[in-house]
This record gives sequence, C-alpha cells and structure tokens, in this order.
Amino acid sequence: MNLKKNGILARLGLLLTMVFLYAPILVLIVFSFNNSKSRTVWQGFSLKWYLKLVGDSRILTALATTLEISVLAMLISTLLGTMAAIGFFNMRKRPRAVLMAINNVPMTNADIITGVSLMLLFVFAAGAFNATLGSVLGFELKLGFFTLLLAHITFDIPYVILSVMPKLNQCDPNIEEAAEDLGAHPWQAFWMVVFPEIRPGVLNGAIMAFTMSVDDFVISYFTAGSGASTLAMEIYAMTRKRISPEINALSTLLFVVVLTLLAVVNIRSAQQEKLAEKRAAMLRQKN
Repeated sequence: MNLKKNGILARLGLLLTMVFLYAPILVLIVFSFNNSKSRTVWQGFSLKWYLKLVGDSRILTALATTLEISVLAMLISTLLGTMAAIGFFNMRKRPRAVLMAINNVPMTNADIITGVSLMLLFVFAAGAFNATLGSVLGFELKLGFFTLLLAHITFDIPYVILSVMPKLNQCDPNIEEAAEDLGAHPWQAFWMVVFPEIRPGVLNGAIMAFTMSVDDFVISYFTAGSGASTLAMEIYAMTRKRISPEINALSTLLFVVVLTLLAVVNIRSAQQEKLAEKRAAMLRQKN
C-alpha cells in the first residue's frame, strides 16, 4: 500500500514539475498566434506576428549572423574536436584522464564566467596587437564577429570531444594497423576504416555544436561587442524595451528549431545503442 502511495506521489510530483517547466513555453507558443497584442486575452488565431517578423530587417540580420556563426563554429569545432578526441584516445591513461577533466571545465563552468574570461582575453589580445602591429598594418582589432566566432568554437569543442570519444572507445584498436598492414596509407586507413566507425559520434557532436551556438546568449553577449548581434541578443534587446508579440513568434521558432535538433541527437543516440547491442549479440553468438 505504501509503495502504491509513493508511486502516486512520485507521478504527481513529476507532473507538477513538467507543468511548472513547460507551461510558460506553452503559453508563449499559444499567444504567438494571438490576433492582438494582448498577452492575457485571446482574440482569435492569426499569423500576422510571424509575417511581421519576416519583414523585420533587424531580426533577419541577427538571424543571418546567428546562422553564420553557428555553421562556422560547428564546422571548425567538429574538425578540431575530432582531432583532439583522436589525440586523447592515443594517449596514456593518466594524461588522458587529466586532459579530459580539463575538457569538462567549460561545460561545468557558469556561462557568465566563461563569457567574462573570454571577453577579458580578447580585450587584452586586441590591446596588445593594436599597440604593436596595429599601427604598422593599418588596422585595429576589436570585439565583433571574429571574437564571437572564437568564443563559440571554444565552448563547442568539448561537446564534440565527448561525442566522439565513446565511438573511439568502441573501435577495435587493431583495425587501423590491420589496414596499414594490407597496404593502406595512414590517411587512407583513417578515412576508410576508422572514420566510418566514429562517424555517428562526429555527426552527433556537430549537431550538438550547432544547437549550443544557436541557443547561446550569455557568452555571445560578452564577446560580440558592438560589431555583431545574434538572435538571442536581439531578443534580449527587444525585451528591454516594449515587449512585442513578435518576441513570442521569434521565441517559438527558436524553441522549435532547438527542440528538433535535440530530438534528432537523442533519436540517433538511441539507434546507435540498438545497433551496438545487436553487434554485441551477434559477436556472442559467433563465439
């Protein structure tokens, strides 16, 4: 009897938690289709706020900047993160454990600490460059698109490493050597033998990197300066003034995009786990 009561209470607590977390998002989505500017009274279904959003040049510029930053950060961090993961994998156990612990710092760190730290680093580097080479080369460095891109690459790389490392651990450590024994060049052995085995992890890392870049606000706010503005920063700027229903429409689109990407990552992970279980079962049957 007590177990049944505990189970009911646990389910009720879970339900209340889900309502507490997602009710505000549901309200935001519903009122993004409201025909009026009211945030409390429903006055009919309409898509006018989405249409108005499409015609807003500030939003479109911020969207273009966000996509440029996210795609570039995804590509560069995926490349660097995959290379770093392979380097970690080929190290001895103790130094690999130390470096993996360092790799986890940006993810466990508060975003505001990372953002302020990167801002101070970029300001110091820009000041040193402008005082020495800037006058010679004829241009100055300042916070803008480039520093924003570097910041996104910095916090994206750890997610790529953590996505690729499990796939490297699942690989047979002898397959690359076997390919080279059969006449393959080291690059051919990696590209044709190793990479197909870790490709799911690389793709998951790329999707995670893109999602984190699209969703980021705090780090972008500190490292963008006045030279660039992302979608999240534009939403924040809009909320500081008069709140428009366009924010509801924009937030709804952003929520749907991020939710879709996360769903893709989770579905891919579940499929990969099933495939790994099937392969393990087949190997046990053969043995």
